[in-house]
Amino acid sequence: MSNEITVQINGEIHSCSVQTPLPDLLQKLGFNPRLVAVEYNGEILHRQFWTETKVQSGDRLEVVTIVGGG
Repeated sequence: MSNEITVQINGEIHSCSVQTPLPDLLQKLGFNPRLVAVEYNGEILHRQFWTETKVQSGDRLEVVTIVGGG
């Protein structure tokens, strides 16, 4: 059994280890977890649930960077 899974992030396929916590995956991909919003399988995932969310094979994430300004 493989220790790697695939997930779709912003339309691209990425691989990661089984049971990778969401904040770890975001950092691995170069995102600053403090500056992004995440849609997880079609639902906005509130930040309070990030640490307990372990990505699963086939998950779909949309990661949006928060930009300040006016």
